[in-house]
Formats: sequence, structure tokens, C-alpha cells
Amino acid sequence: MLLLSLAISMGSYGQEKTVKGSLFEGIAVAGYTDHGAYINCTGPAVKYIFSAKSCLLLGLLPSLKLKEDKVEAGKPKNSWVTPSLGFGLTAVIRHIAIQLPAFYAAKTGTADGKWRLGVGIGYKF
Repeated sequence: MLLLSLAISMGSYGQEKTVKGSLFEGIAVAGYTDHGAYINCTGPAVKYIFSAKSCLLLGLLPSLKLKEDKVEAGKPKNSWVTPSLGFGLTAVIRHIAIQLPAFYAAKTGTADGKWRLGVGIGYKF
């Protein structure tokens, strides 16, 4: 009986799951979206902590998008590196981060503006 009551009491006093705001987490991610690559870090987010070694973030992702445009001759070409702000979900387990971002591709003369989903992997420092 003593061991059973001790086991129950230890289980009920484990680390509680918490939700809190975060300005910067020290996570760098590289990934793929919209036929190009991106490099980003996590910005302001809502952080859900599962345990001391795992959490889930939902927030803004300041990024650099790396994509070379294919354009016709005589037409202007965009820069190969473009600063962008994404929005997405980042899961962190120990020091590994998996990210599902969404970036907005602006409307052009040939394409409508759309949200583009991506996937990335990174490291939490």
C-alpha cells in the first residue's frame, strides 16, 4: 500500500504542462517551400511546454527565402535572396526542431497571391 500511494503521489506532482509567450527561442531552421529553400529563426510565439525537453511553438518566423526565378528574356528578375515573414508551427524535441511554416507568395502579373506551405528541420541552441 505504501509503494502504491508513493507512486500515485509522484505521478500527480510531475511537471505540469504550461502555455506561455516567447519572444525568441534560439532555434534555427532550414527547409523547403514553393520550389525554393528558406532559412529562419523563431520569432514571437505562443509556447506549449510538454516537458523539460519538448515543446510546441505557434508563431512568426522571420526568414530568408532562397529561390531563383525563371523569367523570359527581357523581363525583370527578382533577387535570389528575399527577406520574408512566415507563420507556422515548430515542434522541438531535445535539440531537434521540426517546422511546418506557411509563407505568402505575393500576387504577380502571372500568378495570384497564395499561402505556400513548407517543411523544415533545425536545431535549438
